[in-house]
Amino acid sequence: MYYTALPYFRRRFDAAYRPYAFRARTAEEYACWRRDFRARLSTLLGFDKMLPCAPEPESLGTERLEGYTREKMVISTEPGVKMPFYVLRPDTAKPGERLPAVLAPHGHGSYGKAAVCGIDYGDARLRQSIDELNYDYGVQLVRAGFLVFCPDARGFGERAEPGRQSKERLLDCSCSILNAMAYPLGMNVTGMWAWDLMRLIDYALTRGDADPGRLNCAGLSGGGMQTLWLTAMDERVKNAIISGYFYGYKQSLLEMNKNCSCNYVPGLWEAADIGDVAALCAGRGVFIETGDIDPLNGADGLDNVFPQLETVRRAAGLLGNEANILHHVFHGPHMWCGERSVPWLREKNFG
Repeated sequence: MYYTALPYFRRRFDAAYRPYAFRARTAEEYACWRRDFRARLSTLLGFDKMLPCAPEPESLGTERLEGYTREKMVISTEPGVKMPFYVLRPDTAKPGERLPAVLAPHGHGSYGKAAVCGIDYGDARLRQSIDELNYDYGVQLVRAGFLVFCPDARGFGERAEPGRQSKERLLDCSCSILNAMAYPLGMNVTGMWAWDLMRLIDYALTRGDADPGRLNCAGLSGGGMQTLWLTAMDERVKNAIISGYFYGYKQSLLEMNKNCSCNYVPGLWEAADIGDVAALCAGRGVFIETGDIDPLNGADGLDNVFPQLETVRRAAGLLGNEANILHHVFHGPHMWCGERSVPWLREKNFG
């Protein structure tokens, strides 16, 4: 006999009032809700615990590749916290031209920014991940004409914590280690990732080649999660592609509780569901892509996705922006598709 707590937590989830669930009926009510909800999320994410600092950008070298250049850089996002990233710049860019920019955060199984840039380091596991998940969307985006920023999130790639820094653990992450240190200090991985991406935007907009009016974000899985949170919290992001990360929290995170700890923000489920977070983006362009056999959709599959999407569309409807909330259900598993989302993003930025 086992006395599991799962039924108890299901009931607790269902009983939560969620004061920030989207209930606005007018554009004016939406504006008030957005202000109050974003302030609450800033606290839940631990933004008030994080320390601003100068970015101190440093270039670590540039490589010329087929159709684009790849520059490796590093900035500071908090005092003593470094974020390495690649900047992919298309060869079609003219001197002095400001390009539409895309932040392209990675998910799990990627060795951080490597998979997004199509780099496998000769490792068969990483090559398999790139091929099976169509993971090199940074390369796909630069070849579509975008200036692309591909960072390592805290805990991945060159930002792995001790114990995760060996070739044997190339595809592992340090999320649980980071959260073990962060939770008692009122911080969490989700918040640190969103903060770091906001600081990357700060840096990107100091460059002469990124157009501040055409700033976008796109990512798969954990990269989709980072895209969701960045876009929700930072109005500078004009368009977002959220791939493989859009579903009701109860089925996909509470019941599927072996997911990585980076998905879990203390207090979030008492406040809202994922559709409410995404409704903060309802005045901009949002393209969600979902594999119809992605197991992360939850026990009800697409029926765990559609209600959350409707929340975003209701919010967008109040703003006259429903046409800019798109959803592509493709036949496939958990992977980046890009078939419709990349042309959509190009149309939004290049006309």
